[in-house]
Amino acid sequence: MKKGLFVFSLFFILAMAAQAQDRAFIEQYFQSVLQGEKPSEIPAERIKRAKMECYKEAVWQSWSRANNVFDEEKLPAIRPLTNADTLRWHLPSILQYDSVMPFYFGAKGERPAGGWPFLLYLHGSGPKEHEFSVGYQLCKRFDDAPSLYFIPQIPSEKHYRWYQRGKQNVWERLLRQLFANGSVDANRVYIFGISEGGYGSQRLASFYADYLAAAGPMAGGEIIHDAPVENLGNVAFSLLTGANDFMFGRNLLTRRVGELLDSLQKQYPDEYCHNVQLIPGRGHGIDYSPTTPWMRKFVRSPRPLHFVWEDFPMDGRYRKGFYNIEVHERDTIYGNKRTRYEMTISDNVVNVTLQRVLYISVEREPRWGIPIRQQTITSPVVKGGFTLYLAPDMVDFDKKVTLVVNGREVFKGRLKPDVRYLVNSCVCFFDPERLFPAGIEVNL
Repeated sequence: MKKGLFVFSLFFILAMAAQAQDRAFIEQYFQSVLQGEKPSEIPAERIKRAKMECYKEAVWQSWSRANNVFDEEKLPAIRPLTNADTLRWHLPSILQYDSVMPFYFGAKGERPAGGWPFLLYLHGSGPKEHEFSVGYQLCKRFDDAPSLYFIPQIPSEKHYRWYQRGKQNVWERLLRQLFANGSVDANRVYIFGISEGGYGSQRLASFYADYLAAAGPMAGGEIIHDAPVENLGNVAFSLLTGANDFMFGRNLLTRRVGELLDSLQKQYPDEYCHNVQLIPGRGHGIDYSPTTPWMRKFVRSPRPLHFVWEDFPMDGRYRKGFYNIEVHERDTIYGNKRTRYEMTISDNVVNVTLQRVLYISVEREPRWGIPIRQQTITSPVVKGGFTLYLAPDMVDFDKKVTLVVNGREVFKGRLKPDVRYLVNSCVCFFDPERLFPAGIEVNL
């Protein structure tokens, strides 16, 4: 062997060995994270722009392998929904004591090449065994194939809310496993429900909007501050309620949601696609069949160039981040609990504004006292920290990027792609469409 060829071969072997060692370290890091540990920080490792996709794929494969070996209750093999067995997942006792969630998990039609469109259905608040059975029969009949369904039963009638922390754990575990095993199209995730499931799917749609292509609550109507509509800018949203569904002001709240979305769509013409209807002559029972065919027309935009996010606690718990923002510190001065972020990207300039949000009720439903109209009071955020993640289809990495936060330029320069950002965004979002090779860390 010629000396030059020998040297090249040795260098290639050493480089491959180093890459394998790096992948093993990252996979071990992911395993520690999944087990609830706090491992040491991933060391900085610059990525050449030509290699960003290769590194992104390697990080995702490491994440998938870590999930596969993680000791937890797993989703079963996919069977036809018509033959689905009743399965069970346990909720963490620290979040909801001694609670088990039965569920059906099955598919309709043939699996598309890009993965299954995935639908999560939430039932109403009657006796849970009956509601579970009725929901299963309805979902089998809806005209939405091909589709993959997760149909849960509420674990406990004492905790009959789909948004509570124990259930949040299930929804995040569910999406994490589905994404990691590659069975679903990550840009075709949908959530819908009826009655209590309508309330739940409306809240969850606002809280988890960055994962969704569309949402379809029915016979519901949430209080506005419990499901801020601003978060739905990149989600197709349907809300169908009977015009005579007076209990708890469901018809009034549905009308109010429609008014707010109409206003937001005028302000942002390419966003806030919605289908909010009060069905004439109907009370709490309506035709449920139009919702899933309507939702299935839409595909998620996982890295939008504009969004509004009201960061609020649901059952006392905050999200780690939203779209491409990961929060490290919140402004809690004077008891503030809500922060509204707005991000806009244009011509390699990123503008982010942060405001505190406070709701004041100005109109209540006369019988139930439920807030129907609320005034929103905002004020500047004075403290906080976050990472803004960026990808090459959001800004041009070959040019300088400017970041302006609350009117002040906090960064101007070329981005430095780094493995740390791929790993940290993977841990934050567990989403194959949101592994970001670059980021800017901001402290107010």
